Amino acid sequence: MNNFKIKNAQAGLTLLELLVVLAILASLALIVAPRVLKYVGKAKADTAAIQIENITSALELYFLETGSYPSSQIGLLGLVEQPAGITNWDGPYLKKATGINDPWGRQYQYRLPGEYGEYDLFTLGADNAQGGSGDARDIGNWETVQE
Repeated sequence: MNNFKIKNAQAGLTLLELLVVLAILASLALIVAPRVLKYVGKAKADTAAIQIENITSALELYFLETGSYPSSQIGLLGLVEQPAGITNWDGPYLKKATGINDPWGRQYQYRLPGEYGEYDLFTLGADNAQGGSGDARDIGNWETVQE
């Protein structure tokens, strides 16, 4: 019976051992976290490029059916809800209104006439400012995803 009590008393961790384990885990988290965040940012930028392609396809279908692209006043919401005065609209061209939002939660920017083409469809990236690099770069229908 005494032998059992001695083994049980030695089975636990001391506070010092626990602190060492926590320090090791914190060090690992500091090493791994920046790499994981880099991949999350890249994934959002790649997602934005794919969504822009999908919205571009919806805009082209809208054009084929109505004879024009949605005006700047109607915007991308015209792909989800029928605009007033548009008779040949046979949408919705996107299933949900959230389909016109970029991965950062902001609505994609749409400009008609466009500076780069007949229309411009773009997001300003994570920083919501023109320019930038990485996940903060601008992504538009006039370019492909840059690595």
